[in-house]
Amino acid sequence: MAVSANRLELLQIADAVAREKVIDREIVLAAMADAIQKAARSRYGSESNIRADINSKTGEIRLQRLLEVVEVAEDYATQIPLELARDRNPDAVIGDFIADPLPPMDFGRIAAQSAKQVIVQKVREAERDRQFDEFKDRIGEIVNGTVKRVEYGNVIVDLGRGEGIIRRDEMIPRENMRYGDRVRSYVYDVRREQRGPQIFLSRTHPQFMVKLFTMEVPEIYDGIIQIRSVARDPGSRAKIAVISNDSSIDPVGACVGMRGSRVQAVVGELQGEKIDIIPWSQDPASFIVNALQPAEVSKVVLDEDAERIEVVVPDEQLSLAIGRRGQNVRLASQLTGWDIDIMTEAEESERRQKEFNERTALFMEALDVDEMVGQVLASEGFAAVEELAYVELDEIASIEGFDDDTASELQTRAREYLERLEGELDAKRVALGVSDELRTINGMTSQMLVALGEDGIKTMEDFAGCASDDLVGWSERKDGETKKFEGLFSKLEVSRVEAERMVLQARLAAGWITEEDLAREEEALEVVEGAEQDA
Repeated sequence: MAVSANRLELLQIADAVAREKVIDREIVLAAMADAIQKAARSRYGSESNIRADINSKTGEIRLQRLLEVVEVAEDYATQIPLELARDRNPDAVIGDFIADPLPPMDFGRIAAQSAKQVIVQKVREAERDRQFDEFKDRIGEIVNGTVKRVEYGNVIVDLGRGEGIIRRDEMIPRENMRYGDRVRSYVYDVRREQRGPQIFLSRTHPQFMVKLFTMEVPEIYDGIIQIRSVARDPGSRAKIAVISNDSSIDPVGACVGMRGSRVQAVVGELQGEKIDIIPWSQDPASFIVNALQPAEVSKVVLDEDAERIEVVVPDEQLSLAIGRRGQNVRLASQLTGWDIDIMTEAEESERRQKEFNERTALFMEALDVDEMVGQVLASEGFAAVEELAYVELDEIASIEGFDDDTASELQTRAREYLERLEGELDAKRVALGVSDELRTINGMTSQMLVALGEDGIKTMEDFAGCASDDLVGWSERKDGETKKFEGLFSKLEVSRVEAERMVLQARLAAGWITEEDLAREEEALEVVEGAEQDA
């Protein structure tokens, strides 16, 4: 800061810096005042409490030393006795400050240099705050910029009023950027860090594609067409699911555009990435069939609890359905949120035959019947001995070739088998040392008790400490792949809500919670259960 700068020049400098850095003029004047204060302290003593004020209209600089009013002064550089203070201001009380005017001062070379550093630092901080405030509200937007430099594969982008970074893993593979190139990218995060705001950009983020389609397709911008989900293998292939709120508008056709003009504009921006536009459906089976395009699907079998679907395709369609390196099925899984198992018609037939043989063998062993009877029961849809033991007798008697006596005999044998199995399981439970008290929990079976005992859970306190994840397992989804972790009851067809209820009963019995706590938790579980049923 020039020592000889007159008042007008001071204001002109403040105006120029404010315009250049796009910050408030008052911030620049406050920085200058701080700089003058620092320089004045170096002359009048660093222990002095000096305040500098700059008049924003005239540019006049006023220096004052503030003295705190005290009963008895110990440091006359910063304090003033109450008696002397009242000579200047009769209303002065202890704790007030008396302003002691200081004469104008000339800055020496060192003081001027120090003042300049203060101003630069304050202006830089204000500029960083302005950048952060501006870009934190632009998360989720597409920004245009110019490549400033490339460092170790990371691209630094000049955004005009700030700098953003596209990290190497956020770049489209095989995409080369050079200094001066224009680049579009998606703002996915803005963080305030020590070295200033960090603006993180991406060209691989799924929402980058969504925003590009929003810019190219007016119906999406207007909300007539919605993009429900997106899955990308950046630079190679992508799938996008769309739905129209207006039955007269074809969502796929609108996104493709006349002769493919709209989708080609997006493809061009994404370096030739192939895009499959798929109609979204509320029915999971239909949606998944659409998502596997261009492959044709013969049959689907859904397991809604595990969010897993088995898809059967003709033998000649298998490679198309899976895609190169599993790309097609992986993207379809990401798009729909379901785990997809693909098999050919021959594999499905073989698996069905294997399950049929296993059920037949089960009935032959449990009921002591010949193979033909076991096959009849398996072909009629009975999957377990429990179903046969507790089904209406008429349902068994109505099977062709069976009569009431046969049905009654089969049901009796089924119940005897289950009683025998129950006895064996209970004996195993006792041998494992599992407490009889656990049998009082509603829904608890001997199979569950044995499973608990084998894992070292033997008392009510032990079981009360369990979480539902421990019992029914959990899954983690990463990069479109779902990894499942088994629980103690995973093979016993126990739902998460049922497991939660059993654990709550154990906690009540163990004295961990009260009846009121249990009632509140039950209400919450009923809400969850109702939502699952509605879904």
